Amino acid sequence: MINEKRIVPVTKVDLLTLYGNIMKLAGTTVSDVQAAEPGVFVVSSGSGNKIAAEPVKSFDFASGVSSMTVYFVPAFDYEGFKVQGTAVTTLGATVAADGATLYTATLSSGDVTIAKVGF
Repeated sequence: MINEKRIVPVTKVDLLTLYGNIMKLAGTTVSDVQAAEPGVFVVSSGSGNKIAAEPVKSFDFASGVSSMTVYFVPAFDYEGFKVQGTAVTTLGATVAADGATLYTATLSSGDVTIAKVGF
């Protein structure tokens, strides 16, 4: 703690914005993607690093996307990922739908690989 008598609490920024700011400070180029409806994402174009702007219930990499990495926090009612509208079995880490843990979902060659970010 730098100065425990002059603490600035993290109450004015939501968790996802804080994650995005940390990534930008670390030099990671990232932009946000918005949900089509609460927790439901459909991305039909783009590539590179994205961060889901709210907890993810479901995420569909539509036909215009061939590779992308999405940083996401799973919603409590997390269902998983789709590729071109079809649910897929993801590779890698098991997602804990806790509404707080940050993960990446990387689409490559039609496969979605999940990795937990951090510890």
